[in-house]
Amino acid sequence: MVARLKVQYCKVIVLTSLVWILVDVCLLTYYTDCMMNSQSQSGCVSGGRERRSSGQSSSTSSAGFFGRLLPGVMKLKMTDAPGEMGRPVVIPESQKQLMKEKFKINQFNLMASDIISPNRSLSDIRMDACKRKSYPVDALPNTSIVIVFHNEAWSTLIRTIWSVINRSPWKLLEEIILVDDASERDFLGTKLEDYVASLPVQVHVERMGERSGLIRARLKGAARAKGKVITFLDAHCECTDGWLEPLMYEIYKDRKSVVCPIIDVISDESFEYITGSDMTWGGFNWKLNFRWYPVPQREVERRGGDRSLPLRTPTMAGGLFAIEREYFYEIGSYDPGMDIWGGENLEMSFRIWMCGGTLLIVTCSHVGHVFRKATPYTFPGGTGKIINHNNARLAEVWMDEWRNFYYKISPGLHQTDYGDITERRQLRDRLKCKSFRWYLENVYPESQMPLDYYFLGELRNKETGHCLDTMGRKASEKVGMVACHGMGGNQVFSYTKRKAFQNDDLCLDVSALGGPVKLYQCHGLRGNQLWEYNKQTQTVVHINSNQCLDKPNSQDKESPSVGLCNGSVSQQWVLGDLEWKKLDR
Repeated sequence: MVARLKVQYCKVIVLTSLVWILVDVCLLTYYTDCMMNSQSQSGCVSGGRERRSSGQSSSTSSAGFFGRLLPGVMKLKMTDAPGEMGRPVVIPESQKQLMKEKFKINQFNLMASDIISPNRSLSDIRMDACKRKSYPVDALPNTSIVIVFHNEAWSTLIRTIWSVINRSPWKLLEEIILVDDASERDFLGTKLEDYVASLPVQVHVERMGERSGLIRARLKGAARAKGKVITFLDAHCECTDGWLEPLMYEIYKDRKSVVCPIIDVISDESFEYITGSDMTWGGFNWKLNFRWYPVPQREVERRGGDRSLPLRTPTMAGGLFAIEREYFYEIGSYDPGMDIWGGENLEMSFRIWMCGGTLLIVTCSHVGHVFRKATPYTFPGGTGKIINHNNARLAEVWMDEWRNFYYKISPGLHQTDYGDITERRQLRDRLKCKSFRWYLENVYPESQMPLDYYFLGELRNKETGHCLDTMGRKASEKVGMVACHGMGGNQVFSYTKRKAFQNDDLCLDVSALGGPVKLYQCHGLRGNQLWEYNKQTQTVVHINSNQCLDKPNSQDKESPSVGLCNGSVSQQWVLGDLEWKKLDR
């Protein structure tokens, strides 16, 4: 009896061992396939050309021997590998110097990027309400993905492509179009063409004959596109689960909707995936720089508090968005007179809203983007010259009299050569576009550009001849007072209909008797930012404290003071430069 039990125990042990050996062999085969494929074509996805049917998810594709044997196990991820699930990559101390040298190539941590799998796993970061939504995939328009690159790192470009392939219903994915803006790196030539030729979706490589910039390269990609929708992405992105369907759904409902995902942050230092906020939208300042601002309460209320509904954003960042292909051309595509990069996002944003379209941030769609602190590229004539040229074009065509804010805050730009804008003005007339005042009233009443204002120019003290000057300081710092230079910039203030003195998004603010006079974020609620200017006495009175703006005192000779109004010349201010606007008070 005992001998028989021993035999049975031995059989159990042997069988158990064989099972574990088989599992080990299968796992080893699977991971070997993954590693080999990640260095060649497909990462853990079949390298064949056969497309998936319908909207079949990429997670059902097979890979290698183990994927064909047990396709259900394909859902397993190497979650402990570097960067998986969006975790940061930590470079050993011994390699930090090499990391810093490689960082200069693309202005991000190239070493970290190269370590990460080309199809790394990411968490499903959508809010629960978004995960519960379903979309009529069979009815949605398909899209061509256009990606422009110039000397892009291999690992970031390939990871961008694979994130599109792995996380998009293939029924909606017509093609991926890569537009090479005259790259100089060998691996972006024949090697790239050979690589994409074996991918499981159609990928085309278009080449610009010479360095032309983002705008003209995107126009070339758009001209090649066959999909009903064009989706523009940058070359260092990662799409997340469920990113594409909600974008296409909004265009399906309204072909004049131009849609953007929430743009999440991929750290340029560690490639950590950081979820972006669904409570910010796009705006701009007087210098026509794009800025993210908190979503105002009126937009929260318009959506009934449902954060899974799209945001009606005044402007877009411009790097990542989708637009119906025919509508893209109907509304004027990109301004071909703009050079390289810069300003095209605001120009298109103004045009969309003013000419009958809608601009949305679709909060159920997330795409990560590597945000760099500096550009690794050089531009003919310098970046500043190009951006000034582009901004002047959009100001002259679309901003009506509010273009003065741009010119006054940016000294010397009145002489900018912005080229021939005849066709763009004719486009505005042909599309019967609304005025920029309509845009500020109906789309962006929170804009830093006041809808109505009494004056735009310098505040010059009559006794000293000196002017108020922000000195380039930030919120909560004191405003300065120096010799007037007549060039605008830090010395230009708008006296708004709300009776605030405003320079860009900062307003003069006094919170205590005797001052000081500080700069604070304009809030539009009057209070400490409410001033009354009397054209007859030329005094500037702070209403809350009933004090007059005065020249600097002995305690602080570099900033204006406030004190008891006494009618002295030092409390008289000349608001010169531009004529006063006649407004109903």
